[in-house]
Amino acid sequence: MTGPMPLDLASIRQAPKALLHDHLDGGLRPATVLELAADCGYDQLPARDAESLGAWFRDAADSGSLERYLETFAHTVAVMQTPEGLRRVARECAIDLAEDGVVYAEVRFAPEQHLEKGLTLDEVVEHTLAGFREGEALAAEKGNVIRVTCLLTAMRHAARSREIAELTVRFRDSGVGGFDIAGAEAGFPPTRHLDAFEYLRANHAHFTIHAGEAFGLPSIHEALAFCGCDRLGHGVRITDDISVPGAIEEAQLGLVANYVRDMRVPLELCPSSNVQTGAVPSLDKHPFDLLARLRFRVTVNTDNRLMSDTSMSEEMRKLVDTFGYGWSDLERFTINAMKSAFIPFPDRLKIIDEVIKPGYAVLLG
Repeated sequence: MTGPMPLDLASIRQAPKALLHDHLDGGLRPATVLELAADCGYDQLPARDAESLGAWFRDAADSGSLERYLETFAHTVAVMQTPEGLRRVARECAIDLAEDGVVYAEVRFAPEQHLEKGLTLDEVVEHTLAGFREGEALAAEKGNVIRVTCLLTAMRHAARSREIAELTVRFRDSGVGGFDIAGAEAGFPPTRHLDAFEYLRANHAHFTIHAGEAFGLPSIHEALAFCGCDRLGHGVRITDDISVPGAIEEAQLGLVANYVRDMRVPLELCPSSNVQTGAVPSLDKHPFDLLARLRFRVTVNTDNRLMSDTSMSEEMRKLVDTFGYGWSDLERFTINAMKSAFIPFPDRLKIIDEVIKPGYAVLLG
């Protein structure tokens, strides 16, 4: 081959990808939701066939409201209450990501939401991790190698964050890479969970915080200054602290934005989801390109593949079509993500040097 491969969806699928922000309960196959609902007797699904159900999730998530968007999870969480359900969803998650060219993924979920059938928090995590390992093995049999790391999420409106932080530390040698808090931001600041973050820091554990998605700069400031997070989940509202009066070279950054860029705090940007939840008005107005050009550590993520009817390849294609990115840009965003992963440095470097760089070298010709 001479010269780079054409930048289309098919070729993007061949590119090695690193994913940091993907919700397990937001990535189910519609057919799996239907089958698990039948198995566990859940009869409140809004559609009875996979195609219609997938369309319902996408349409319901397109409301432009984070709160309305989050309501769709009631159906997926409802079918993830048994060992079999958790293992299957995790197994299929790993397989689906691997088939899309994802070589490293961090998938998060909230164990506290999966206790309705009598499972303990530890059992929830054990079954989910087992599913990921099964999925990795099945993907490898098809020649699609992937490493999946699990992040444990605490719900910001609940009071179990310290318990989930302890769970994170307890399972960090078994496939759990870190901690997260999620849920509606307004009225539930991250500082409500300071005891959890203090415990994590005391135990040298990684954590990210959903901040700067539906709520503005104060959410980001608290996540960094008081909680001490390693990464920002979404973080699109960092642009509230950036002024661009003219050319990009004239951009003026406030104290928070300067800190995020100077300290290379990774931004877990999720283009399609950010539009769906109303965090940004449209894809062409997404701050991804501004932040990338200002050399923030931007990463590309799916957030919820079912609700956004998306994949990592789709998210990259949309960015290519919207902002004119080339292979070298996609490689940079992928390496940004891999540098920011919650696994040991040698492991990150190995994937960058032995998988990502060689993979993009082929695509670049």
